[in-house]
Amino acid sequence: MAMKRREFLKAAALGAGGALLTTRLAFAGGGGDARLVVIIMRGAVDGLAAVPPYGDPDYAQLRGSLAIPAPGGTEGALRLDNLFGLHPQFAFLMESFSAGELAVVHAVASPYRERSHFDGQDVLESGVPVPHAEQTGWLNRALAMAPQAGRAAERGVALGANLPLLMRGPAPVASWAPTKLAELDEDTLQRIADLYAHDPLLGARLSAAQSADAMAADTPQMGGGGTNRYGELIRAAAGFLTNEAGPRVAVFDTTGWDTHANEGGARGALATRFGALDAALRTLKSELGPTWRHTAVLAVTEFGRTAAVNGTGGSDHGTATTAFLLGGAVRGGRVISDWPGLARARLYQQRDVAPTLDLRALLKGTLIEHLGVPEGALAGVFPDSAGIKPLRDLIRT
Repeated sequence: MAMKRREFLKAAALGAGGALLTTRLAFAGGGGDARLVVIIMRGAVDGLAAVPPYGDPDYAQLRGSLAIPAPGGTEGALRLDNLFGLHPQFAFLMESFSAGELAVVHAVASPYRERSHFDGQDVLESGVPVPHAEQTGWLNRALAMAPQAGRAAERGVALGANLPLLMRGPAPVASWAPTKLAELDEDTLQRIADLYAHDPLLGARLSAAQSADAMAADTPQMGGGGTNRYGELIRAAAGFLTNEAGPRVAVFDTTGWDTHANEGGARGALATRFGALDAALRTLKSELGPTWRHTAVLAVTEFGRTAAVNGTGGSDHGTATTAFLLGGAVRGGRVISDWPGLARARLYQQRDVAPTLDLRALLKGTLIEHLGVPEGALAGVFPDSAGIKPLRDLIRT
């Protein structure tokens, strides 16, 4: 998906730079050596499938056909502790947990309590409790307050079709996009570059595209059949994050998590998606190389799913779910949860996993400890959250 320099130049020649408005990669960067990757899992991930509480006495019966067997059984969960396991497709996440590089957060939710994907994602990205009350994102506002230490003017990198709300705001960001335009020969590319060299608008855009392409391509290709649908996004992100002159923060989306029907348990549609995500995260570690030890990856979703299986073999929109924090910079090897239990009386509205941890606590702790955002600035990053205290000791010192 890397946008080649020749492709951008052709787009500039044909459309005066208009092709930049297609699928985009937006940049942002924190200070120091710390790198942060935020993955938005759009569609509401089933936390009871991702991290099954196999030790809860009500789990197996409540989940029915969606239940993941206990560790040690056929296609059983990967044991984290006496209560929780990982879905069997999460082999890399299990390796990361064992290496102390994964913290699993359960029964976590944003302040949103309804069940609209659109509104839930808005709250997740804006960082305010009310949908559509803010036009900027918490990560962009945090980047505006983080120490920059002389790094890139553009402070982050977001890969995808649109610049997400998460990355909009006062901190300078740029965008990058793949294109399917045919390639041009080197002679034509140089002629176009010369033609626009003195144009104050297109000349700058051409130069920025050449620089972005060089960073995105500055990482080896995956070899030996490891390709999955996230592979090229991961390689592009790694190219930016490993470049000393590049951004320090990356954002991208994953989709397909809205599992209303035929969700499956240890196997099936959701298991396939978990496997693809797990492979992508393994690739990210490989592509980042030594940079991995400075990296934290946050994987979050807008809300969870119902505790009980529905009539079509799936789960409907719920409330609390799971989040993952992993990377070489993470103090992992633990599950962070005040588990509410799955007894009917303990479910939220008698249908969902009850939220016992506000997602903003995880986000605040990561921003303070990893990106160096001053704790006093968090009131501007997450308005109306004074009572939400940051989680501590998330990042290695």
